[in-house]
Amino acid sequence: MRDLLFFLPVRYEDQTTVQCICQLGEGQAMIRGIVNDKPRIAYFRGRSRVTASLQDETGKLALCWFNEPWMMQQLPVGTVVQLYGRVSRKNQHLQLLNPQIVQTPGWKPVYRAVKGLPGKTLQSMIREGLSLVEEVCPETLPRSFRERHLLIGLSDALRQAHFPDSLEQLKSARRRLSFEGMLMYLMGVAIHQHDALDGWSMDLPMEEAELFWEKMPFPPTGAQRRVLRELLQDMNRDQAMSRLVQGDVGCGKTALAFGAIYLAWRAGFQSAMMAPTEILARQHYENAVRQLAPAGIRCRLLTGNTKTKERRETLQALAEGSCDAVFGTHALISEGVEYHRLGLVVTDEQHRFGVRQRSRLQEKGVGASSRAPHVLVMSATPIPRTLALILYGDLRLSIVDELPPGRKPVKTRLVPAEKRAGMYQFLRDRIREGQQAYIVCPLVEDSEALDEVRSAKALFEELSQHELKDLRVGLTWGQQKSEEKEEVLRLFATGEMDVLIATTVIEVGVNVPNATIMIVENAERFGLSQLHQLRGRVGRGSQESWCFLLSSSSEKLRILCETNDGFLVAQKDLELRGPGDLMGTRQSGEALQGFLMDGDTRLLDEALQSVRELEEQPALEKERIAIERQARRFFQQKGFHVALN
Repeated sequence: MRDLLFFLPVRYEDQTTVQCICQLGEGQAMIRGIVNDKPRIAYFRGRSRVTASLQDETGKLALCWFNEPWMMQQLPVGTVVQLYGRVSRKNQHLQLLNPQIVQTPGWKPVYRAVKGLPGKTLQSMIREGLSLVEEVCPETLPRSFRERHLLIGLSDALRQAHFPDSLEQLKSARRRLSFEGMLMYLMGVAIHQHDALDGWSMDLPMEEAELFWEKMPFPPTGAQRRVLRELLQDMNRDQAMSRLVQGDVGCGKTALAFGAIYLAWRAGFQSAMMAPTEILARQHYENAVRQLAPAGIRCRLLTGNTKTKERRETLQALAEGSCDAVFGTHALISEGVEYHRLGLVVTDEQHRFGVRQRSRLQEKGVGASSRAPHVLVMSATPIPRTLALILYGDLRLSIVDELPPGRKPVKTRLVPAEKRAGMYQFLRDRIREGQQAYIVCPLVEDSEALDEVRSAKALFEELSQHELKDLRVGLTWGQQKSEEKEEVLRLFATGEMDVLIATTVIEVGVNVPNATIMIVENAERFGLSQLHQLRGRVGRGSQESWCFLLSSSSEKLRILCETNDGFLVAQKDLELRGPGDLMGTRQSGEALQGFLMDGDTRLLDEALQSVRELEEQPALEKERIAIERQARRFFQQKGFHVALN
């Protein structure tokens, strides 16, 4: 019953405001008028379509229902009716599609579809369950705490979250549930902070960090010097390091990971670096062979596609200690992989891993001594600082806020459909100068449900036969056979291919300095941070680079045209969309499924401050104990996985 009551709406329909027909545009709307002609029904290939029209003082509107033949009986001519539905444009005329009759105006909940359970049945069950809400979901926060933070009671919050009396009541309900979700998570983190693992002290002088940079073929930025010293300070402690290195695309995080691997090797320890894709793992390995092997560091690669003989030799080298650094994918945590003296674990693009996967790699290093390896987490997805503190709990945060000298900012432009031909001409001109280009699509293949969205395969066929037929064009996507994908990427990386059409498989880990153009089809279908990541695939050389976003203008896309600062992009993304579910399984386990995560950064910050107050002010000890008890109870029921690694 509790799970049912915490099955909260994903959105709400505003059925409170009636609009005049003459003021309508495309989108959701509620209209009140008179049915002024008899509904008609037609059948086509087993599907029905009911049509009618509605009139108010300002005009007339066509109505249309697909596969709802019973609407014929519900709309006698002359009936005054209120309808809510989606207004769309067809042949320059507006029509209201599949509208529902509104008996009682209000904010109507819309739930995620549950297979086999009709929406009306689900709502009926929730209404019945709410009659028992005090018994099933007793209050969890002390009254004094609620009053101080202006939070309504839990039972009221659940009632209003499902069936709000007004927009103000809905906001209060979602604020209470969001705040509690963050509070429980932060309390859980605080509880687990006391159980920090013993780690290996590397016991190295600070000069070792400078010795590493002297071996590199490039001078470090000031930010890189600072962060590597922070890593060494952590690795010299006898508590296992948990540090997140966060930086914008191209800031040199891989060099910092190599620096940490070098320091672990100097102290006599092995390192393991796990990447989310084989392409990225292989790229790290090849760079390590060039940059770390000359110093004497013995490097190996281990992925799911490693040949049997090579895999056996690598496993033996890891177990014996004759391999100093291994680079790989999930294969690093598979059965049979044993480490001799694992002192450092690096996870790249951490948001691509589940918490359990990262934890299993760390557990591989806990031997008979019960000491855990140091953990370095890297992310190129910028996250506002307040949000990062909450997302990553006990991780220390290092921000690489400086780009290497000589990198030119990528110029970003919105391109409407009518300027597509001019863009292709620009692309052809650049390729004749010896440069290369990416074209990214949101889908692999065409979809009937998304007929306006371009797919990679269809675009490849179209461009290679028409606009770009004189160029060398390639195609890759996530589920493509590994050998084919690697061959396509190899051809592009070596300059034997001019244009690479792809899905977001190239979002991370593809480094081709000669690529200067990024074209994103249906850019409105991507998140801001993802678009920023895609843009980061170009601008890696000394030449001027461009990112073209094919879409109509929007506030979201204009932000990308105005700034190249990934942290500013992330902050704007947060403001536009809200933080979403902070505890999705990809980020931090399953601890808070069922709690909302609405609100802006101010609510996140308020929750963080409230936990600090509870910990620091003796007068609030009773509140702290009560909330800690609730957090323990909640996590025992749900299973708690904090992203400490």
